[in-house]
Amino acid sequence: MVCSYGETLKAKKRYVQSLFSKVKVCDPIGMAEPYHYRHKIYAAFGKSRQGQIVAGMYEENSHRLVRVVDCAIQHPLANHIITQICHIAGRMELTPYDEDRRQGILRQVYIRISKKTQTALVVLVIGSRELPGARYFARQLQQHCPQVETLVLNWNHRRTSMVLGERFKVLYGRGWIEDAISGVLFRISPLSFYQVNPEMTEVLYRTALEMADIHGDDHVLDACCGIGTISLLAAKKAQSVTGIEINADAICDARYNARRNGIKNVKFICADAGHYMRGKAHYDVVVADPPRSGLSADFLRMVLKDKPRTFIYLSCNPLTQARDLEMLKGYYHMQKIVPVDQFPWTEHVECIALIQRVKS
Repeated sequence: MVCSYGETLKAKKRYVQSLFSKVKVCDPIGMAEPYHYRHKIYAAFGKSRQGQIVAGMYEENSHRLVRVVDCAIQHPLANHIITQICHIAGRMELTPYDEDRRQGILRQVYIRISKKTQTALVVLVIGSRELPGARYFARQLQQHCPQVETLVLNWNHRRTSMVLGERFKVLYGRGWIEDAISGVLFRISPLSFYQVNPEMTEVLYRTALEMADIHGDDHVLDACCGIGTISLLAAKKAQSVTGIEINADAICDARYNARRNGIKNVKFICADAGHYMRGKAHYDVVVADPPRSGLSADFLRMVLKDKPRTFIYLSCNPLTQARDLEMLKGYYHMQKIVPVDQFPWTEHVECIALIQRVKS
């Protein structure tokens, strides 16, 4: 049964409302054109019955490759790049990596596209010791896909579902690309977290900061800050912002982004957010945008101890978001939930929760 985009939004609202039965859940903010929105793409390699190198994704809980030629939610440039990589690899007789036998060369490709520049970062993941003809491969990709601003080689020999390994080598370009949100520039490197849907990311962050109602004398904490997206946008309104992130590579990008934009009232700390908050200065507003696993109990205890005026919790997993917010009951009041459709035509939805301290 095929349903309309509007019906998918209604279904997502019903799901969120089922998790937050006593809280006002607003109508989801959807996209005007919910297609080709993914600017972050992964693809695995395999062979067709005719012996051609193809790309796609694995069936759930298996290594059976489902070939994808033109995905309707991926950016068209990514579809083009993946097709050209398959053609180049075929001419070079490079073998796809077999996940079960642990043999072969081409394992996966990771593509990140900048909305601002319409250029791409491509990370080619190999399961072999080297990429035969790496220079020729790079020249061919530059020739057929001039929009690829930088090409990075990554080695992943582990038996894991993780796409990227620990070793990287830049074959050409800077090793990163740049994008912008609300006029603020951000460097995106292979290990950086950056939302998949830039159009709705701008909506998501603007809505979250409007809900936060940051004052000019406020001190703001941005937990799980990544490369500093929310931190640097919040710095436009606050007296000071502290961004906390456990990923050292992301903190490196965040500090670069602050310098790149000339924003001086923000600092970035590489640490666990819950540990960092112990004994630190008081924050008026706390913003958290954790991974799908949610926030730690340690961090939530520190929020209760610090007593910020407002807590903004963004989550791509409403289930763990609802679980976490149970800890704040009695001390904080959930004003409303605003779903933002970052992932059209999927079951996933991003939610912004506005939580305010109970005055008594």
